[in-house]
Amino acid sequence: MTASGTERHGAVATAVQRFRSRHASWVPVFGALVILVAMMVGAQAYFGTFVTPRVLSALLLDNAYLLILAVGMTFVILTGGIDLSVGAVMAFTGMLGASLLSQGLPTAVVVPVMLLLGAGMGLAVGVMVQYFGVQPFIASLAAMFAARGLAFMVSLSSIKVEDPAILWLQSARIQGAPGSFYLTPTGILALLVVLVGILVLQFTRFGRTIYAIGGNEQSARLMGLPVVRTKLLAYVISGVCAGLAGVVFTAYTGASYPLNGIGTELDTIAAVVIGGTLLTGGSGYVLGSMIGVFVYGTIKTVISFLGAEQAWTRITIGGLLLIFVVVQRVIVARSGTQRS
Repeated sequence: MTASGTERHGAVATAVQRFRSRHASWVPVFGALVILVAMMVGAQAYFGTFVTPRVLSALLLDNAYLLILAVGMTFVILTGGIDLSVGAVMAFTGMLGASLLSQGLPTAVVVPVMLLLGAGMGLAVGVMVQYFGVQPFIASLAAMFAARGLAFMVSLSSIKVEDPAILWLQSARIQGAPGSFYLTPTGILALLVVLVGILVLQFTRFGRTIYAIGGNEQSARLMGLPVVRTKLLAYVISGVCAGLAGVVFTAYTGASYPLNGIGTELDTIAAVVIGGTLLTGGSGYVLGSMIGVFVYGTIKTVISFLGAEQAWTRITIGGLLLIFVVVQRVIVARSGTQRS
């Protein structure tokens, strides 16, 4: 190799190293995307009819509620917290909403009530964490038990939803040519929540404060950033997303049941982590969380196509989660070495 060739090779290697060091937080996101594409390609090669408009449309619509929950969870985890209450809050708001609708209250009143209740539950978790020094795990666990108990207090049995406005959210189809990709209002709601989450985290002072708190909360305090208010709002956002997920899940199932959403909080956390958000906070993206949800949904769909037990979904997600946590630890360790 000539001297000029050696210089060019060295310059390229330096540029690649610089890009990797500056964009290390995107590496897990790209990893999740590679896994998603690989699963799609492999499933299409095996089944022959996997990557079709019908299956891809169902991938979004079947997981719209999980996508909304993942956006809210991303805000909380970025601050270094956790919210285990989202599944129970989704069930509680869904039960109360279905009960109010069955009593004749209009949808225009019921839906805001569901969102406000979700916000209230999130605020309660945030207050316990910020003002009483309770660990986020314990605070959100207490809220999870409370919300699940409130769901049972509304009714011990399933409540069928017959309100046309709620059912329209899932039944309406926005489609071009017959057989092409289609959307429902629930899918559009989920995508709008993702878009808003991206814009808030990437282009607002509130979003930059979220990252600063997750990176180093003490430094954020010394810089005069509104740490308490920002962390409270992060939990409120998670609660609002749980309330909205209650609306979407109720429309999806056409009924509410007190046991809805059991384990959903763990699915949400898994999707967010697989999407590249560090559990220690300070690094992650809503776009990555969306990819994580699609990875989760694709695994469920593949297992359904195979006719295997859904237990394999949990096993596969557990394996992926372990891999991504190890990758994150490696990235954090290397970043620390480069700083020193």
